[in-house]
Amino acid sequence: MEVFSHLRVVEIGSSAATSYCARLFADFGADVQKVEPSSGDPLRASAPLTPSGQSAWFAFLNFNKSSLIIDVTDPDAVAQLTAVIENCDILIDGRDIDPAECPSIDIAAIRLKCPGLIYLEASWFGREGPYAGFAATDSTIRALAGLIKLAGPAEGPPLHAPDFQTGILAGLWGFIAAAASTVPGIRRGGRRWSWSLSVFESSLALSEYQMFEAYEHGDVMRRIGINRFWPNFPIGIYKTKEGWLGVTTITPAQWRAFCDMLGLSKLRDDPSLLMGADRLQHVQRIERQFIPRLKTRTAREWFAEGLKRKIPIVPVPEMSDLLQDAEKSEPGAIVPVLIGEEEGQTAGSMQRLTLTPPRRGGKVPAPGEQQSVAHMGRRFTGTASSSSDRIDVGGPPLEGIRVVDFSMGWAGPLCTRTLADLGAEVIKIEAIQYPDWWRGVDRRPAYIEDRMYEKRARFCMANRNKRGVTLDLTRRQGVALAKRLAAGADIVVDNYSVDVLPRLGLGYDVLRTLNPRLIMMSMSAFGTNSTSRACRAYGSTLEQGSGLPSLVGKTGGPPVMSHIAFGDAVGGLNGCAAVLVALFHARTTGRGQFIDLAQIECMLPFAAPWITLHSIDSAPPVKHGNRHPQFVPHGCFRCAGEDNWVIVAAADQDMWQRLARLIGRPDWAKDASLKTAEARRDSEDLIEQAIEAWTITRDADQAMSELQAARIAAGVARLPIDLLSDRHLRSRGYLQEAERAFIGRHPQPSMPIREGERPNAIRTAAPTLGQHNREILTGLLGLSDTEIAHLARDGIIGTVMLSEDELTRTKKVSPV
Repeated sequence: MEVFSHLRVVEIGSSAATSYCARLFADFGADVQKVEPSSGDPLRASAPLTPSGQSAWFAFLNFNKSSLIIDVTDPDAVAQLTAVIENCDILIDGRDIDPAECPSIDIAAIRLKCPGLIYLEASWFGREGPYAGFAATDSTIRALAGLIKLAGPAEGPPLHAPDFQTGILAGLWGFIAAAASTVPGIRRGGRRWSWSLSVFESSLALSEYQMFEAYEHGDVMRRIGINRFWPNFPIGIYKTKEGWLGVTTITPAQWRAFCDMLGLSKLRDDPSLLMGADRLQHVQRIERQFIPRLKTRTAREWFAEGLKRKIPIVPVPEMSDLLQDAEKSEPGAIVPVLIGEEEGQTAGSMQRLTLTPPRRGGKVPAPGEQQSVAHMGRRFTGTASSSSDRIDVGGPPLEGIRVVDFSMGWAGPLCTRTLADLGAEVIKIEAIQYPDWWRGVDRRPAYIEDRMYEKRARFCMANRNKRGVTLDLTRRQGVALAKRLAAGADIVVDNYSVDVLPRLGLGYDVLRTLNPRLIMMSMSAFGTNSTSRACRAYGSTLEQGSGLPSLVGKTGGPPVMSHIAFGDAVGGLNGCAAVLVALFHARTTGRGQFIDLAQIECMLPFAAPWITLHSIDSAPPVKHGNRHPQFVPHGCFRCAGEDNWVIVAAADQDMWQRLARLIGRPDWAKDASLKTAEARRDSEDLIEQAIEAWTITRDADQAMSELQAARIAAGVARLPIDLLSDRHLRSRGYLQEAERAFIGRHPQPSMPIREGERPNAIRTAAPTLGQHNREILTGLLGLSDTEIAHLARDGIIGTVMLSEDELTRTKKVSPV
């Protein structure tokens, strides 16, 4: 039996977010019934299309589901749909995004009759707030979420990636909410789980980092060129003798190694270039020296050199490279998919559980087609397993779950922060020798003396609702204490390189002997068994190696990055989803397992439609720039003032006609030769000029307001700092405040999933270094005051980060 083979899931409405959420359940065996009108889900017509005219995007979102046609004109339509929902465990509702001719049903009455029903409702912006009624598309959402303005040429316009991003992010969040609600082991006393999901707020998972860097540093971020992002340099994509190379240098050691590799000793030894922010002030001078040298060898050759030197560099693949990569197809990151008569490939499940793996590919249902599933024929009840008889009526879904968190940076901490937000007890393990690098990589005396490592907003953002302990894991005593914590935990998460914890004696083979029900997830960059397993990587490396940059930009242009650390948040959300699947299985069977999450694979869904197209016709992908394969017009248009822009999309014929009238061209609205998007494509330059002649006379917010008043999809291209005062987010209480030592009151982002109208409350601020040493070591492990004093004296625990000189001295102590 598959993990979710006992679950029945019903999906209504037409929405990429809810479709992807439901597909994640189908990946693990749930019987997913996709309710469609007689004409089919509108997403079946979404470009890009395969040679036979099938939607590659729809295929990715819907394989392994069944299709149930309910004709809204049928007098029994409401009764039919009501009966289907009353017989399911989870209802995923995308009607607020697009009702897709769905019968009007009484959800409240159904939920009263079926109190065990888990209900997830998605909308673009949430039910309340200034944007609640806005028309939207993927690109207008990303513009408002601060995900477009910083990418592209400095002079503009901002250059953004194709659609198909917000649905994946929101689908992951929706799955996290629904899956957390199914975890057995807690009798919930008739709890009715009802979640609302904001697609806009889901996208802010990618914006958080830059939003909080702006909170700390002020209005310093600007668009500085293709493949360049504040605050580090070089982070970008560069041409080599053969192929393109993704480069990321963050730490001083990585910069020095990069210079050594290229024979640039003067750059290496220049003290004014030690930190990334310093190098960003000298971009032209530095690039003039290293770009010619990169062209002397191939991307593959430089990658091999980078592995030896522990530099985060990676070849930038095309679609053909992904499809020929056995490391993607053999484990199931890229899987076969049958679309009608066409056989292709697409992105599989990234939640790579080892004991209970997901399905490897499947068939896309034709309208009305039922697919066989291994179903137990019984309803899920969510009642308690023998492991717990605690009653919890009002608590969060993961209350009582304990997580030991070895992760650092963004990806792993976002995974564990989300578990903590959902009620889990998360114990974060750092060391005074090697604290979380998001506290800062600067070990110069002034940084340590001023306790700057306690003042980084990004660390506080990623680690709220956790308790913190310091343990030196290179020492026998530290490892022993970590083992004791793992022995009493449900979950262990790390995002070190794959060999780190096993080398320290904390690998899964050791910990599972102490705790057979333990779930352990390794969130490495490339996966435990990858030939690239030793490659150092950041979120930028993951985007560079995903294939996505080869789809962004204009024909003949370079591969283009969309974000400074795209892969981090995506890896974190996929990791959380994977852990919840494994937790369900562990609470059902008593068996833990190892999860080998390759973060680079988590980026593949963003390229999924083009993977499918290339697998069928081998043609290179069409790059549209800021235009769209389906909507005409679609683009980023200059507004009044300096560097102000608005995204405008005519997502259907009615929207086009309203747009034409608004910009003063009623003749276009009546012109039969411009009736379809494809007909308008021949006149796209002229149409865009007319739109910009209208937008350039208006402030960006004024332009958006007038467009939205005419029910035209539009969104201002915001900077991340703008989100701190965004009127819609403020009205919804998205930014909450927490109090913490060293920085005082500071904002915290909310989850985009809510029970009711208000966000989940932030319980505690992020821990200071070693803040809960005594509380955890005494309260959980029973250590005496004398034992704790000895640990502090020997540097096993502590509350102050070591400087470079102190760290050098401690390395003389023998490791495990």
